Amino acid sequence: MATDNGYEYLQGEHQPVTQELDVAKLEVTGALPKELDGLYVRNSPNPHFQPPGKYHWFDGDGMVHGLRFGDGQARYVNRWIRTKGFLHEEQLGKAVYGGILDPLTPEAMKLPGGPLKDTANTDLVFHRGKLLALWWLSGTPYSLSPKDLSTLGPETFGGKLTGGFSAHPKVDPRTNELVFFDYSIMRPPFLRYGVVNAQGELVKYEVIETPTPHILHDMAITEHYSVLLDLPLGWDKERLKQGKRKIGFDRETPSRLGVIPRHGSAKDVRWFEAEPCYCYHTINAYELGDEVVLVACRVKDPIPAKRTDTEKMARLDTIEFVPHLYEWRMNLKTGKLTERQLDDAVTEFPRVNDTRQGQRLRYSYNPVVAPRAALAFEGFIKYDLLEGKQSRWTVPAGWWAGEASFAPRPGARDEDDGWLVTFATNPGTQKSACFVLDAKAPEAGPIATIALPQRIPLGFHSTWCPGA
Repeated sequence: MATDNGYEYLQGEHQPVTQELDVAKLEVTGALPKELDGLYVRNSPNPHFQPPGKYHWFDGDGMVHGLRFGDGQARYVNRWIRTKGFLHEEQLGKAVYGGILDPLTPEAMKLPGGPLKDTANTDLVFHRGKLLALWWLSGTPYSLSPKDLSTLGPETFGGKLTGGFSAHPKVDPRTNELVFFDYSIMRPPFLRYGVVNAQGELVKYEVIETPTPHILHDMAITEHYSVLLDLPLGWDKERLKQGKRKIGFDRETPSRLGVIPRHGSAKDVRWFEAEPCYCYHTINAYELGDEVVLVACRVKDPIPAKRTDTEKMARLDTIEFVPHLYEWRMNLKTGKLTERQLDDAVTEFPRVNDTRQGQRLRYSYNPVVAPRAALAFEGFIKYDLLEGKQSRWTVPAGWWAGEASFAPRPGARDEDDGWLVTFATNPGTQKSACFVLDAKAPEAGPIATIALPQRIPLGFHSTWCPGA
């Protein structure tokens, strides 16, 4: 694909691929554990056609890349997610949707599902045997076949999902409930909270009143509560006075963390005010006595008034990406909130053992953000959140890693008994691989490296689907 717009997220390690493959018996260096049985799949933006205007990394059509593990072997498959917008452009033979950096035009408003294309390109969640692809701007979940990653169609939960579905829902491993939120920055309601039960029925879809629309991205759950993050990243107030729209960060407005009982209603939300900040991704939350504790990756100032050393700072267009491990404690009895930074390392896209989601976790596996403008990860830190220890693994020279997922060992008792699985790309050699690490000792490096049959661009989020 041509890159005449010169944007870095269409070049190098982000250059889109054009083939859909299905390749078995891949070359393995080292040895894959026989017990590693399941599907590792990662979502990513991958434009099908040349973008018609400016391009932002978030704009690309969704493409999933999967590795199916079993009996010490691996099979690779990749597929575009065939959303309504994708199918419309495929029929026309060209891209017609603009991106988030382009102005909204009357023509864009008339496009199917427009003005922005719901690409389902951001995250994946595996619930009740269904694999759902999700969009960062809160869109329609698209159901994918765990067998071959083909698109099965929109998931509306029997027609009850009348709005959007956030990119980062949580599955409670105890109840098998799927907890999510929906948000909008264009029109009210600006926030809704939802629960899908263990039978796949949408049983709660509650409007939560918020004073202003903000860009929301993640949430967390505990055993009895959900935690909603209302953070002051939204429309620039001064531009709105001029009748214009531009994303801005309001340093005068506190962050708000909302604690709602799992099956509570809007009137039950307890809001706690914290220092202004932004969070892309949470690690987990848990209950400790009267407190609800949230651990996440926090960006202190995503749009600083004065930029410094921008070539050595990851960014997403105008938003700087300098997150740190952070903790908030909300006391439900006193109403008091305390907060603190836990580490100075710049890490994001954290993953945990999802079979223990909502409990107090000991371990988090955080990719290390490389000191460069285009976002990429140079390794992983395994945090011991109880004892404050950490270990680190750095990818080989010339490679960039993606988000890892935790694949638990069948029958495991220890929280970290399993494997970390991640894709990585070397833009210099135009090769990609899958690294499998022992989660108990990731600093030892890969126990197996799988050569992929094509270079794949760096992407967003991944998940592990256990078993066949």
